[in-house]
Amino acid sequence: MGISPSVIAILRKVSSKGNLDVEKFKELSPEEQDLINKLFEDGLIDEALNFIDSIDVDKNWEELQATLKQQNAKPVIPLWKKTLKYAAVFIALIGLFFIIQRSTIHNPETKLSDDRIQLVLENGDVQILNEDGSTEIVSNSGQILGTQKGTELKYNAAAGNQKVVYNQIKIPNGKTFNLTLSDGTHVYLNAGSTLRFPVNFIKGMKREVYLEGEAFFEVSKDKLHPFIVNANAINVKVLGTKFNVSSYAEDKEVSTVLVEGSVSLNNDAKPNEKTMLIPGYKGAWSKTSDKILLEKVDTSLYTNWMKGELVFKNVAFEAIIKKLERTYNVKIINHDEELNHTEINASFNKNIENINSVMNAISSVRGFNYQITEDKSIIITKKSQ
Repeated sequence: MGISPSVIAILRKVSSKGNLDVEKFKELSPEEQDLINKLFEDGLIDEALNFIDSIDVDKNWEELQATLKQQNAKPVIPLWKKTLKYAAVFIALIGLFFIIQRSTIHNPETKLSDDRIQLVLENGDVQILNEDGSTEIVSNSGQILGTQKGTELKYNAAAGNQKVVYNQIKIPNGKTFNLTLSDGTHVYLNAGSTLRFPVNFIKGMKREVYLEGEAFFEVSKDKLHPFIVNANAINVKVLGTKFNVSSYAEDKEVSTVLVEGSVSLNNDAKPNEKTMLIPGYKGAWSKTSDKILLEKVDTSLYTNWMKGELVFKNVAFEAIIKKLERTYNVKIINHDEELNHTEINASFNKNIENINSVMNAISSVRGFNYQITEDKSIIITKKSQ
């Protein structure tokens, strides 16, 4: 079986563009799709390509077997070698195995750090950022890329670098974090968010980052180098401005709220159709209708999360649940289906009110029972008549 050129082509396209070519992606097998999704989500596309380019299949098969024995892993079915020996899927699987093994060995805390801020470096290693600590971010070559102090990470400006190298930062539920990119752009990341960004921006190229979750951007002005936020299928393009982007996987829309300046929105599927935003407006792309709708809004409702404030204005309770889960790092299980569609007006501050205070306030108005379990799960039930 020959190496599948479509897999490697898509990996290279993802590496250069930063998102998936949906049409080409559909041509792959489910196994190949799952593999590429995993590599993309973990920021390991470039690492996998480097591995594929340098791999010796027979040699690395023996290395894989030896590594598995050392790790006391379950034996791998030899049929894999016979059927997938020269397939790109198998090559990438070996690559992914070694990447994950090395990352785990270098970073023994990785498996236990779901509630800690993680920085994924260019080689796939994971660095834990302690909120009350400080550290230097160092490249493979020993260059100091940036410095972290508490809840802020600042990357240094560096000249002469002609290769785009990405880092990825992951913010768990219950936490927020501030990031300054090498061009001076400030990014405020909300709970449950991931941002993939270049360590340095290259002269003559666009400044592109990739967001899943929510972030507020204060973009450093540079007329020659537009700044683009890729969020799901939406691209937000600016030169220098202040705006909020929300693109959580579980939400029904991707929204951009403009505070200052101007931005243009476009859908990957319709690159020539652009929607312009002016300050005070929200542009929301619906995942179901595939349309961008404009709405004049109170921008503070969408940006006060940076101050710890949660403001709900005619928001359905099922949407409120998602925000509370991310903000307080809890799991809410609602057994009152009617309550899901009830719209609520309320405001809280996570720095002042804990989740128990929030649930008390809402339940006193909407009439439901709840209990908080030892594992921080909140169970909501109807109040008996």
